[in-house]
Amino acid sequence: MNAGIWYAIGAYVIWGLFPIYWKWLHHVPALQLISHRILWSCIMLCGVILFARQWTTFRAAARTPRVVGVYLGAALLIGINWLVFVWAVNADFVIEASLGYFIVPLVNVLMGVIFFRERLRPWQWVSVGLATVGVLYLAIAYGSLPWIALALAFSFGVYGLIKKTAPLGSLYGLTLETAILLPPALLYLLYSDSIGRGAFLHTGAVSDVLLVGAGLVTTAPLLMFASAARRIPLSHMGFLQYIAPTLQFLLGALVYKEPFTYTQLIGFGIVWVALIIFGVEGFLAHRAQAAVIGVESSP
Repeated sequence: MNAGIWYAIGAYVIWGLFPIYWKWLHHVPALQLISHRILWSCIMLCGVILFARQWTTFRAAARTPRVVGVYLGAALLIGINWLVFVWAVNADFVIEASLGYFIVPLVNVLMGVIFFRERLRPWQWVSVGLATVGVLYLAIAYGSLPWIALALAFSFGVYGLIKKTAPLGSLYGLTLETAILLPPALLYLLYSDSIGRGAFLHTGAVSDVLLVGAGLVTTAPLLMFASAARRIPLSHMGFLQYIAPTLQFLLGALVYKEPFTYTQLIGFGIVWVALIIFGVEGFLAHRAQAAVIGVESSP
């Protein structure tokens, strides 16, 4: 197994275990927690760029108004995604949050159809249709749409859409995104502290270390993911990405004992069947394409 596979597994396992980390900080309000995540992530990402002696290159690439405009949209979307996920975890909605990340690949396919006029193969349409049925079934069962799952899936899906056409690499891009979010995050942290509701330096050393560590647990899997993406095929990444929501689901159901009814099982089951069809169809299509290329390139 090459290093790229291990980097990918490491990244997805960290993301899958995120609920444990945020649960340790359940006493910190979600908006304040995300503000610390932005602050320390920005500091650590800037540190990585400085260590790599790429600061001048980064500044030159990130200073144009067009680039800043693109990443302003990305920053708002990833900020919403982070906030909804942390709130969901600490409000005991880990299972519903995992559903959001299960359906992200199908949202990405839908985005490709809408914005890039990509054509879906018949079984891909079946996957998208089944997932839609699953979400609608859950909406009827809940009495309302599973808004946490949908907010996470579509915020991350549109974020991915922007990143697909964005001019900077993943390291520079996330650095710029956190830098854009930094001023409002800092203002909010200063305000919270001024009214006596700040958590940092007021809730114990362990809490302080975990708040600072939010930057590390954000930065490390991103760098591992970027390294993996350069080393292994996209089809492998597509398969491994289900590690994260699977771990999140298991944590919610088995560790945090969130209720998971028979009705929810049916809805999730429909979505899982859609994902199995999607994964198998993608694997077979990729293998068939590779075989055609091999035949065409043979002497």
